[in-house]
Amino acid sequence: MSDKNAVETIMEKHEASGKYVDVDGIKCFALDEGNGEAVLCLHGVPTSSFLYRKIIPELAKKGYRGVAIDFPGLGFSDRPKDFDYSFSSLAQFSAKASQKLGLEKYHLLIHDIGGPIGFAMAANNLEKVLSITILNTWIDVVNFKKPWPMRPFEIPVLGEMELLSLQHPTWQLMFDKMGVNDSSNIPKNEINAHIDILKKKDGGDAFLKIMKSFDDSVEFRSLCYKAVQGVPYPVQAIWGADDPFLTLEEKGAEIKKAAGLSTVHELSSRHFLQEEKPMEIVEKVLEIILLSKGMPPK
Repeated sequence: MSDKNAVETIMEKHEASGKYVDVDGIKCFALDEGNGEAVLCLHGVPTSSFLYRKIIPELAKKGYRGVAIDFPGLGFSDRPKDFDYSFSSLAQFSAKASQKLGLEKYHLLIHDIGGPIGFAMAANNLEKVLSITILNTWIDVVNFKKPWPMRPFEIPVLGEMELLSLQHPTWQLMFDKMGVNDSSNIPKNEINAHIDILKKKDGGDAFLKIMKSFDDSVEFRSLCYKAVQGVPYPVQAIWGADDPFLTLEEKGAEIKKAAGLSTVHELSSRHFLQEEKPMEIVEKVLEIILLSKGMPPK
């Protein structure tokens, strides 16, 4: 089987393992496994629910309902040309998707742009949130400066050229340098599937719109802070300690201060720690679930 066919098979398997729900006329793809309290996982860019493919089944095995949705414009969800791809809009969409999926309450697991999106979602639905687990992201949207690999995507023409150059070989190089510390145990076709999913349907046009629509207002920052300050649920942060761009020293410290955390849990990984340390993430999520019930972690 050629690499192209192998990647296509992986994508087909991923799609078959999930389902679609209609959210205001937009088809939203979701992985949804297990029963019990829900853990809702929000991805970042340039990824999708595929990044949580190792975590969702493990949550289900532990007696919880693992859910990961694809934002509009990414993954297998629809990519409407006239959609508002701002963080605020994606937060509202995610809240509606959770309702469509029947999630009355949920633990949040958020990463990358899923961080500010998840913070906004939580702030507007505090009564539904049971806990928040934060993976490599940022919260001070006003002072956030995009890492250099992200900057070309927000510039007309240059963004399209950068996206065209993002092929399997270049993506594998980026994945090894920025995503994980050791990719030897991750099948190359699964690594490549991330980029093929990104370009599915529209070649990545909606992704470029998202990259040009980052919320950076003072008002949106205040909303994000509302999700982690003086809240009735526990909050924790887990960091791929070797992330070269959303660094532990800067962004991890930013999250720690904003949320008033005593510590940030460090894992030996880079930005895509879900690929390299899924079981460690699940164990920490299980701990905060117990904490949310007033029970000491095992």
